Amino acid sequence: MEFRKIFDTIPEQFDRFRPRYSPELFEYLIHHAQIGPGKSVLEIGPGTGQATDPILETGCDYHAIELGEHLYAKMKEKYDGFPNFHIVNDDFITHDFGQQRFDMVYSAATIQWIPEEIAFSKTFALLKPGGVLAMMLTRSDYKTTNEELYEKIQKLYDLYYKPDIPYTHGGFRYDNAQNYGFTDFEQHDFYGRRVMNPDEYVSYCGTHCDHIVIPEPYKTAFFEGLRKAVKENGGKVVFNDTYVLYLTRKPL
Repeated sequence: MEFRKIFDTIPEQFDRFRPRYSPELFEYLIHHAQIGPGKSVLEIGPGTGQATDPILETGCDYHAIELGEHLYAKMKEKYDGFPNFHIVNDDFITHDFGQQRFDMVYSAATIQWIPEEIAFSKTFALLKPGGVLAMMLTRSDYKTTNEELYEKIQKLYDLYYKPDIPYTHGGFRYDNAQNYGFTDFEQHDFYGRRVMNPDEYVSYCGTHCDHIVIPEPYKTAFFEGLRKAVKENGGKVVFNDTYVLYLTRKPL
């Protein structure tokens, strides 16, 4: 199974434990792209709506494309009551959008699963002149808040992190959008903090695609080890999060 499809196996857990983004990020994004009624927006791979509500609630004409059938069903369950909500269950890489064009296309920790040439050339084609491509991700640090716990968790990775499918993703260059016709590339950082008890932390770790494919008996031992380590070292994991927003624009 492709890593980008693994999240679809855990829609409820994904919905509950995947991180959201800061209100300040969305405030900046909505103002920057001038999103509101009369504007058309496409979200690539919304998951279960981790970055959907603030955009949908502007009253824009919201569209999404979601690869996972169970994640798609969860999105329909949560948002079908909004008259401006539209979603298709398909692969962005191969989907034919016809004549649809958007004022903004955005991705929350999704676009990096798409080959660069397709990601940037297709979003460029889908945007109206002057339209915005927004890409966001979360970088999390729990080492500086409890270094002893961090080191114990790293030892558990050394012992039990043996996924069935090697994780080879990484290195997606967001600033390479400029090689495909985009201009005015910007990066903006916003900050937040999450606190998790042992069970919440284990459930959150269970939403990482490369953790889902750890085979038994390693998987149970790994997650039980995580739970025990947190219980014995303060009873909580504190994340200092950086929410990174990349912005670029199709020229007028």
